[in-house]
Amino acid sequence: MGRMHSKGKGISRKSLPYRRSPPSWCKIDAEQVKTEIMKYAKKGYKPSQIGVILRDSFGIPQVQQVTGSKILRILRVAGEAPALPEDLYHLVKKAVTIRKHLEKKQKR
Repeated sequence: MGRMHSKGKGISRKSLPYRRSPPSWCKIDAEQVKTEIMKYAKKGYKPSQIGVILRDSFGIPQVQQVTGSKILRILRVAGEAPALPEDLYHLVKKAVTIRKHLEKKQKR
């Protein structure tokens, strides 16, 4: 999409920091993070939801920087990983809701 008052087209995206070590202000250690991940996984949260909770309530910018492995890999090692990948789960969920809508509204 073009801009009105400039010639740029602009690509919005996030850029992760180059450093792989946790920031100096992040004081939580890897074992505490892993226990929190397991606690939320047992409550039924998805890996992306766990990441958002850890970011917002504990101030952990990236789990991989603190623990050395991603949330899903930690869950797989512990045997708590979801059966379906998260993106596939949401596609199936969306297809089911569309099918229900089409059955309910036959003229569309």
